[in-house]
Amino acid sequence: MISRSPWLYHFNSGGCNGCDIELIASIAPGFDLERLGCVLKGSPRHADILLVTGCVTKQAEKRLKRIYSQLAEKKIVIAIGSCALSGGAFRSSYNRAGPVDRIIPVDIYIPGCPPRPQAIIHGIKTALERL
Repeated sequence: MISRSPWLYHFNSGGCNGCDIELIASIAPGFDLERLGCVLKGSPRHADILLVTGCVTKQAEKRLKRIYSQLAEKKIVIAIGSCALSGGAFRSSYNRAGPVDRIIPVDIYIPGCPPRPQAIIHGIKTALERL
């Protein structure tokens, strides 16, 4: 277990932004993800948990790998939504590099198009147990 609040970093690798909206809803006062002590950060360098939404486009692939390499040593990756898991609506797109787990290792999968804030919070709670 870490001795401070877990830091989260969100990366949108390409998609319709439905999962991003639900992620924002999970942080907002209605669901209040911050009550778990989680803090969303603007830099991956000290983040404990990487939240990835969207299908990985060819343009985003290198950036995702770079972000993963910048995460703190004990890192957990959560793939959020159908696009991140399998490509979703963009499965047959010519510009798709693949699902997140073909690019970087994924620890937790949260299915749905888009997943509800409750599912996102449950996935993050599971990640917190692994830290």
